[in-house]
Amino acid sequence: MATESLGLWGIPLGIIAGTLRGSAPFLFVSLGECLTEKSGKINLGLEGTLLMGAMSAYGVSYLSQDLVGPFWAPWLGVLAAGLSGMALGAIHGWLSQQPRVNDVATGIAMIIFGSGLAFFLGKPFIQPQAPQLFTLDWGNWSAAPQIQSALKISPLFLLGVAIAPLLHWFFRYTRWGLYVRAVGDSPQAARAMGISPFKVRMLSIVAGSFLAGIGGACLSLYYPGVWTERISSGQGLMAVALVIFAKWNPIQCLWASMLFGGAQAIGPAFQSVGFDSYYYLFNAAPYILTLLIMVVTCSPQRTLTGLPGALGKED
Repeated sequence: MATESLGLWGIPLGIIAGTLRGSAPFLFVSLGECLTEKSGKINLGLEGTLLMGAMSAYGVSYLSQDLVGPFWAPWLGVLAAGLSGMALGAIHGWLSQQPRVNDVATGIAMIIFGSGLAFFLGKPFIQPQAPQLFTLDWGNWSAAPQIQSALKISPLFLLGVAIAPLLHWFFRYTRWGLYVRAVGDSPQAARAMGISPFKVRMLSIVAGSFLAGIGGACLSLYYPGVWTERISSGQGLMAVALVIFAKWNPIQCLWASMLFGGAQAIGPAFQSVGFDSYYYLFNAAPYILTLLIMVVTCSPQRTLTGLPGALGKED
């Protein structure tokens, strides 16, 4: 997006545009991980899920464009991304609940498996151009093309914004939400209530991975709107820190995702107005933010609010 004619005003405009575009993958992955961790399990394999979702969405959109048209093909891609995430989530959910199996080790294995599978199956889709998701043009009120470009909103972003309060309501006011929280806080107490921790966790991980897969579709079918092997840039792993920062609250996941998306946009925003010094330092802002969050939240003097009691512990 060209912002030179706006001068220094191009910097905040670029950050706003980057926030609206770049926060969608963070939002879906963090909401999925929030659901998973609320059940007492952690899924570090979401980086592989994100890549598999991005590849599946792009490939299905490209292959189906002649069958259903360029409007519906991307939506089939979004569905394929979610289903691919569910498949990886089912594998992780089963493996991570076996006796003497560590969540972290399983997650690392799923990163390798998911990313390797995405790279292998996605080779034919690196060059072709797949149909992209349509955007809502909320900037038509302005004559400035920069503002029009900044306010092109993906419907997936709005869907993620709607899911955040729904997930919060699910945890607080529904029976299934109570089951998830009960299993996440004390599997032994849940068993005494007649709840199966294995089934609840399996469903939570699969549903969370479905959301993470859609996060991958945001990358390949909206922004940046291509399929490459480096498209995720570690966003799946950053989402784990984001959930901790958000204190396992879906509403706060929304604000934290926008914060991470804005941090990701700092470098391109400065570059768009000709400020090239320290460009790589600004581009590292999301990773620096992740490290700072991990340092602050891992302090032994601090108690993590909202931490599920069984998270990271053996049953």
